Amino acid sequence: MRHYLDYNATAPLRPQVREALIRAMDLGGNASSIHSEGREARAAIERARAQVARLVAAPVGSVIFTSGATEANMQALTPDMKWDYEAKSASHLYHSAVEHPSILSGGRFAADQMSAIAVDDKGVVDLSALQVLLAQHDQSQGVPMIAVMAVNSETGVVQPIADIAALARDYDAYYHIDAVQAAGRVALDIGQIGCTSMALSSHKLGGPKGIGALIMAREGLEPAPLITGGPQENRNRAGTEDVQAIVGFGVAAELAYLQLCDGKDGQGANVSREMQRLGALRDHFEQGLIDIAPDVVIFGKGAQRIESCCQFAIAGMRAETMLIQLDLAGIAVSSGSACSSGKVSASHVLTAMGFDAELAGAAVRVSLGWDSEAADIEKLLNVLEKICAKHSKKLGLAL
Repeated sequence: MRHYLDYNATAPLRPQVREALIRAMDLGGNASSIHSEGREARAAIERARAQVARLVAAPVGSVIFTSGATEANMQALTPDMKWDYEAKSASHLYHSAVEHPSILSGGRFAADQMSAIAVDDKGVVDLSALQVLLAQHDQSQGVPMIAVMAVNSETGVVQPIADIAALARDYDAYYHIDAVQAAGRVALDIGQIGCTSMALSSHKLGGPKGIGALIMAREGLEPAPLITGGPQENRNRAGTEDVQAIVGFGVAAELAYLQLCDGKDGQGANVSREMQRLGALRDHFEQGLIDIAPDVVIFGKGAQRIESCCQFAIAGMRAETMLIQLDLAGIAVSSGSACSSGKVSASHVLTAMGFDAELAGAAVRVSLGWDSEAADIEKLLNVLEKICAKHSKKLGLAL
């Protein structure tokens, strides 16, 4: 039996989504066609658009379907912006030092148009440092753009996105949020937060891979299209829509919304019952981990984190060695961002937090989701205890 504990990389497909995907395969028409089959496909897309919009309390018409969050981030990060349908360019991108690689690449900003915002030793954005950068920005060249993820994909640390939005307003800045790890786990209201745009990914919610969305806060805010050549997505993203994937994304978003609301169609508690359940599993794991290896480092532990994620390191134990041993024991975890897979190296996130390369290279991430159970945690702790005992014996130490 396998134990899958890598939900931050991708969540297993939810059964309801699988059923919706199969049904959607019978929608044979092109959604741009005016005949009945085309209108049926179009209706399915628009239902999904409404489902995705509701997850983040966005206007339905502001959802732009993309191939994933990386594309959404790339489209959002452009100097060529419109505000109230009028050209209002951005001249510099300010991103946190702990962003996803798709943000660190800068989108369509040149290297000399980008600056990193420092974080503290918990991985939280330094608001004072950001304010200094914004105060020094030359508004005569164009307005600033800020890009900060809501929840870090490696540590699970929650960023002060509302405080950053306040700074964006004060300095007339565009503000893009990578909400991939937050959606479905944290209640999000794009208007209340006050950002310009937001990126979402279907497969983090238990939906299909290869589909995501760029969501603009309101009409009139428009980044230059990344893919041109057709009228699809209100001329924001050309190309025939992947109806099946969009439908699956919509169902996954609907399930995530209801989960946040504890099954009720309305605002739920600050922390949903599902996240409380996952938080209890995570806390049990962390306490068990401390019992096994008292010197373990749990990254971001002193900061606010989502309840479903734990990134840790045990000094002297390389991440790749632990990942291989866990995989052989039937447990899937990761060393960090899945976009860096194929290699295990020191995390740029942990380096920005001030950790040395050796400890950063030992980092392992455990992330939970809709199908995680207590048995998964017990199995993980059991195997980790054996791994640590073997490591201690090899070093000639008493555990």
